[in-house]
Amino acid sequence: MDPDRPAVPQDLRDLMAEIGPQWSPALHVKLMLDRFSAVHRTGSKNDVTVKRDIAYGAHERQQLDIYLPADGTTQRAALLFAHGGAFLDGHRNRTDEIYANVLHFFARHAIVGINIGYRLADAARYPGATEDIASVVAWTHAHAVELGIAADRIFLMGHSAGAAHTGSYVYDVRCQPAAGPGLAGHLVVSGRVRAETLPENPNAQKVATYYATKDATVLADLSPVSHVGMNSIPTFIAFAQFENPLIDVHCLELAHRLAQAKRRAPPLLWLRGHNHTSMIAHINTAEDHLGRAMLDFIADPG
Repeated sequence: MDPDRPAVPQDLRDLMAEIGPQWSPALHVKLMLDRFSAVHRTGSKNDVTVKRDIAYGAHERQQLDIYLPADGTTQRAALLFAHGGAFLDGHRNRTDEIYANVLHFFARHAIVGINIGYRLADAARYPGATEDIASVVAWTHAHAVELGIAADRIFLMGHSAGAAHTGSYVYDVRCQPAAGPGLAGHLVVSGRVRAETLPENPNAQKVATYYATKDATVLADLSPVSHVGMNSIPTFIAFAQFENPLIDVHCLELAHRLAQAKRRAPPLLWLRGHNHTSMIAHINTAEDHLGRAMLDFIADPG
């Protein structure tokens, strides 16, 4: 536990246990966002400099925020974060605290944080969001010296649908520049890394909207997990005990395919007591099990 960060109160932990596996956007998403935002408002942010609303493209969603460590050093690692939102929703600043909490956490640990905004499915269907991820990776390389970033220590992280977009960029060569992804590693947290419209998936229609199809064969080909290979960059995978239905299954499939291709298992974390939203919203609180695991991966991605 990090004593300098706000604690997750016991009544919130009790609420998470009570909700458990009952999937409901009102409970698992909105309520968690509200409750964890209140927790983060009690924490100090004086040790991080934030530069907001920097455009990397012409669309209003093509903006990013930069979180700079206060240490003033150079040759630092960078963490580029893509939020979730089921393809049709979400924002890099979903509340005044989330998802800024993710980038504050990394900046506190001497890692430059970049919070990525990208076009949603109403403005750009597949592969539009992945193209935006590619643009931000290129933008980061172009500004690495200015931001004190080591070009060989740039990491990409996706949560929920954000991991569908980052995963396509990382694993599918059709979505990469000719020189490759230009990344040191990929962090998947509760990621929708398989595109499917199964009856169990509460966001099946949103998946179909983004990928413009319900054809299972086409969706399989567009899924990040379908393009994992022995040369895939190092990957860290984490998911919650109480996930949005099937996301834990898809994360385990990603881990299995990576293990098969590379002949060794990737780092994998299952977080007890958490749900799909608390998994990302609790980062930068005193509960730092996930945070420490991600820092260990960035320090030595293998």
